[in-house]
Amino acid sequence: MDPARSAVRLTVREAIHTLSSCEDGGRVLSTLGSLRRYLSGAENPALPGEQEEFARVHFSALLRCLVGRLSPGWLGLLPDGQVEELWASFFLEGPADQAFLVLMESIEGAAGPSFRLMKMAQLLARFLSAGRMAVVMEGQCRQVTEPASPLLQETLLAKVVGLPDCLGNRLQRENLDAFFPQNYFPLLGEEMMRALQAVVDSLRGGWDCSVSFLSQVLGKACVRGRQKEMLGVLVPRLTALTQGSCLWQRVCWRLVERVPDRAVEALLTGLVEVAAGPEVLSRLLGNLVMKNKKAQFVMTRKLLFLQYQYSTPMLQSLLGYLATDSQRRPLLVQALKGLLETWGSCSAVRHAPLAQQRYVSKAVLICLALLGEAELQDSRDELLTSLMAGVKSRLDSSLPVVRRLGMIVAEVASARLHPEGPPLKFQYEEDELSREMLALAAPWPAADSPLEASPVVTPEAAETPGRGSVDGGVPQALPEGSGSDLDSDDELVPYDMSGDQELKKSKAPTYVRDCVEALTSSEDWERWEAALRALEALVIRNPAAAREVSVELAKVLLHLEEKTSVEGFEGLRQRALVAVVVTDPAPVAEYLTSQFYALNFSLRQRMDILDVLTLAAQELSRPGRAPKAPQCDPRGPAPPPGSAVAPAWRAVVEERIRNKTRRFSQGSARRGRDAGANQFSSVAGYFFFPLIQHFDRPLVTFDLLGEDQLVLGRLAHTLGALMYLAVNTTVAVTMGKALLEFVWTLRFHSDAYVRRGLLSAVSSVLLSVPAERLLADLPDELLETRSWLAGECQAPSCMGEAGGWRLVQWPSGHGALQRPQDRHIPPVCARNGPWWGGGDSAVLESLWGGPAGGPKRRCPDVGDGVFVLENSVSSVRSQEPCRRHVTSPDSPTNLDKLSSLHPLPHPSPVFSLKSLLEHT
Repeated sequence: MDPARSAVRLTVREAIHTLSSCEDGGRVLSTLGSLRRYLSGAENPALPGEQEEFARVHFSALLRCLVGRLSPGWLGLLPDGQVEELWASFFLEGPADQAFLVLMESIEGAAGPSFRLMKMAQLLARFLSAGRMAVVMEGQCRQVTEPASPLLQETLLAKVVGLPDCLGNRLQRENLDAFFPQNYFPLLGEEMMRALQAVVDSLRGGWDCSVSFLSQVLGKACVRGRQKEMLGVLVPRLTALTQGSCLWQRVCWRLVERVPDRAVEALLTGLVEVAAGPEVLSRLLGNLVMKNKKAQFVMTRKLLFLQYQYSTPMLQSLLGYLATDSQRRPLLVQALKGLLETWGSCSAVRHAPLAQQRYVSKAVLICLALLGEAELQDSRDELLTSLMAGVKSRLDSSLPVVRRLGMIVAEVASARLHPEGPPLKFQYEEDELSREMLALAAPWPAADSPLEASPVVTPEAAETPGRGSVDGGVPQALPEGSGSDLDSDDELVPYDMSGDQELKKSKAPTYVRDCVEALTSSEDWERWEAALRALEALVIRNPAAAREVSVELAKVLLHLEEKTSVEGFEGLRQRALVAVVVTDPAPVAEYLTSQFYALNFSLRQRMDILDVLTLAAQELSRPGRAPKAPQCDPRGPAPPPGSAVAPAWRAVVEERIRNKTRRFSQGSARRGRDAGANQFSSVAGYFFFPLIQHFDRPLVTFDLLGEDQLVLGRLAHTLGALMYLAVNTTVAVTMGKALLEFVWTLRFHSDAYVRRGLLSAVSSVLLSVPAERLLADLPDELLETRSWLAGECQAPSCMGEAGGWRLVQWPSGHGALQRPQDRHIPPVCARNGPWWGGGDSAVLESLWGGPAGGPKRRCPDVGDGVFVLENSVSSVRSQEPCRRHVTSPDSPTNLDKLSSLHPLPHPSPVFSLKSLLEHT
């Protein structure tokens, strides 16, 4: 045996025996001092062979002995903490990997909270703050010729990454700040940067090194969800170092290439989120996607198709990385093909969340902006096929956002894929989303583009180039002889032209027949416009004359096209049609409902029919309905200045009496409107039954059960509104039975908008049909509705983004109805209904199998019911159950509040599905 090795072994054995049994402070101090010469950096160091033998064989045993002797009495053998400092120096100056493992082993092996546990934790905190973790990782990087055992590296890797969890479990409430994950992992990132710097220095000195251990540490930390802390420190430093050094780029590429496959996704996701642009990402990753199949799958498939929670800048960095190198650009073309194929899938349009559809649409536009003309032309046929399929599927969607996405992507993609053809243009409202999408489609300028150095010209400067100004806002001097003093108009006072009227050659017609003639055969466009603007007022003022030509007038208005640019054309046509239907309900409603299922009508015309029928039914069912005053045309003649409208003499007299009367007490001055006959009750069947009769019969150009699901959803909402407006009528029971059969037929429709309309229809039936009639005439339909509602309650389509119950609502592009967070929505029932053992409780027992002899509950007041639109709440009063053919101001047919809450002509009661399940 080597004498040097024998001497080291004998010395260490005697020292361990002395330290284990001796209680003399001086002897302990001298023993520790004699062993300290075997550490590197000592004052009188031992021979290199002896130091190597000590570190390789005896150091761990010595540290375990020191940990075993740790106690308050042993550390206090000498004053001023001399023993403790010398004891800690072995952990802070000896081989870092062995010291770290012994520290973790002693902390994990502690039985519970104790002096030894806290001392070891404090020593581990000093170990980290002294930068010893960098020495641990650096030592693993330099073991190339004699690599460490895989078991040792795996143990060391688990201890390094799992340190916060281990210390948190052992120390509990006594945990130190240095061991919190938000503090430890940034420190670990700093230590990794020091280890990488040592690796680069060794490579420059000609020494071989490996970064495999660093890659494993980085990957394991990312898998644990600590990408933000680690990469937040590494990426900025590596970005600066790789900008001017090829060696640093090679080290960084090898660092990410050696990450285990199970950690590739977590690492790449974090890098794409943190990296500041595609150039930085390219320097950090290199051609990783060409070398690693898992990285290629993550970058070109998973981050684009399977995940969609990332921001737009991250998406630009990801696709820009694929475009910055010629070897990676084929992957960008392949990604565009997959994106357009997914974007054009009919199943994806129906079932994918809106957020994912927006994400995929943005990715398509970014790819189109990054690819060149030649690359697009090579795959033009395939891309155009996917594009056309997607445009058709999206334009057929019932959601406005999906249709707008289809229009924007179709415009940009057609211009890029088929530049020689006519441009494709759609009409859609500009909003924040459309502006963002169009900005993504703009070509990316080069880094050295002259556009960056060109001055920005403001619109004001572009419009007035001759009137520039210098710094400070001082106007530039004009050349002599310009005559600025003579030509200036700044001191002239403008005329008041607010009362001016547009002079027209044609007068407005004074008879309904004249309007019909002008709208059908007139070539004078001013007369045509005047007739359209005056038609509503003429129909309301002359109902007898309007009834003579009501069907003919409805036909003219239904087929009327905007031949000139008339302001508010759609509103004028719709109001005129509503006035015609209200004036002569039965024949006009019969004609419109027959045309709804006729050939050669567009979807827009069919939806116009539904809107007109709903508005007319609402007007007919309005309590105390008086002839409606026509809406004033904003462009109509104004009263001459100086003329005042004389008030009625009765109002003047009452005002004088009220001002001169002395009252000691006064009750409420509010006076309810008088009740009147419900004019909709006698004609409800003409509105309702023809619409529900032929919905299952497809036509050549119209198939409600096929592609025209948007119209089917509008039809379901319209039928629910008509059912709701027919409350307290004799035909309500028959209508409710037919509507429940309609709902039962379509209960499993694939479109969420249609199912929402069906839920609204069920709500209208339960509100409009009396409870006793529901039980007597519709028991089977109630049981079927119960089973369907229970299934819809558990369906994902009924859950909102926050997991709350989605409300039954009418389609609206202006706001979303949401259930109030802290407000219970009670059932809608008769205020004076037979709740105690009567119809309402019997309905509940029939629907949900409640015990007949169970505890009775009082029906909550319907006044507690709420309508919610953008956090606005308004109460809706209930109906009087015993009035037939009569409506009152308290009747639900008074839809003034509903129409004020909703911009579309489909009033509806709004209930949560949970409320229906609990109380219906």
